[in-house]
Amino acid sequence: MKDTGCLTTHILSMFFLFVSCFSWNSAIYNNNQRPQVRPKGLHYLVRPVQTEFFTRRGANVTLPCLLRVKPNNYKVKWTKLEEDKLGVENLILITNGVQQRGYGPLAVRSSLRRVNPMESSLHITDVSLDDDGSYRCELINGLEDESITLTLHLEGVVFPLQNTNGRYKYTYYEAEKACEDQDARLATFSQLYKAWLDGLDWCNAGWLKDGTVHYPIIHSREQCGGKELLPGIRSYGQRDKVNDQFDAFCFTSTIKGQVYFTKGRKTFKDAVQSCQSQGAEIATVGQLYAAWHFSRLDRCDGGWLADGSVRFPITTPRARCGGLLEPGVRSFGYPKKALRSYGVYCYHIK
Repeated sequence: MKDTGCLTTHILSMFFLFVSCFSWNSAIYNNNQRPQVRPKGLHYLVRPVQTEFFTRRGANVTLPCLLRVKPNNYKVKWTKLEEDKLGVENLILITNGVQQRGYGPLAVRSSLRRVNPMESSLHITDVSLDDDGSYRCELINGLEDESITLTLHLEGVVFPLQNTNGRYKYTYYEAEKACEDQDARLATFSQLYKAWLDGLDWCNAGWLKDGTVHYPIIHSREQCGGKELLPGIRSYGQRDKVNDQFDAFCFTSTIKGQVYFTKGRKTFKDAVQSCQSQGAEIATVGQLYAAWHFSRLDRCDGGWLADGSVRFPITTPRARCGGLLEPGVRSFGYPKKALRSYGVYCYHIK
C-alpha cells in the first residue's frame, strides 16, 4: 500500500507539472505583465477587417497593420509581393518599433503611420502605376512570426496596343517597354478581368504582366475562338518571352495634366510642333485613354498621338463618330506620318 501511495503521489505531481507547463506556454503577457490566453489565429497582429484597398495614381494611401500586444525584441517588415514572379518579395521597410529603415524604389515615398503606439501601418504617397499589387506586413519574433497580406488596387483602364508595324509584333519585353512609352504598364490578369466585366471585347491576343497571353471576348464569334465558346477571357497560357510575339494589354490610371484637341490638317511632325508651341507635348495613348475614362473626354475628331497612331475618344456613341458602338477610344491605325489630314491631342501638365 505504501508503494502504491508513493506511485499515486508521483503521478499526480507529474500531472500538475504538465498542466502548469501547458498553462505557461498557452499564455502571453500584456503591458501589465498579466497572463492572458492566446487568441486563435493571429497572436500579436490584429486581423484586418478590410484586406483590399482602392486608390488612384497620384493619391496617398495607408495600408493598416496593428499590433495586439508588443513582444520583446520584435521587428515589423513590409514587403511587396511580385505577381509575375512567384515567391519573390521586394523589401520596402523594416522597423523595430523605435527606428525604421526604407529599402528599394518605394523607400522615398513610404513611411510608417504612427497614430498610436501599437500601429505599424504603411503610408504611401504619390501612388504610381507600379504600386498596384499585394503587400505583406510581417511581425518577426523568433519562432512566432506572423503576417497579414493586403491588396492595393489602382482604379484605371486597360487598353490594347499594337506595334506600328502591325499585329503580333511584340515580344514580352518589347510589349513591356511599349506600354511604358505610352504612360502605362502591362496589365495584370485581374485588371484585364475587370476590364472584361466592364465590357472590353478584343479579338487580338496580348501579353500580360505575368508573361501569359490572353484576350477578352464579350460577343462570341467565329474569328475569335468560335461562336460556340461562351464569352470570357481566352488564354494562350504562359509563352516564351523572348521568341513569341503578340500584342499588348496596357493599364493606366489618372493623369495630373489635361488632354485637349487642337484642330488643323497636320502631318505628324506638325502635330508635335503644334503641341510644343503651346507649352505642351503630344499626348500618349495612355493619356488619351485616361482622359476618356476619368475626365469623360468626348471628341469626334481624329488626332495624332505620340506613337504615330490617330485616335479619338467617344463617351456618347453616335452615328457620325464611329457608329453606335460601345463608348471607347476609336482608332484609325497608323497612317503615314507625312499625311496632312488630322489634328492632334496635346497633353499639358497643370
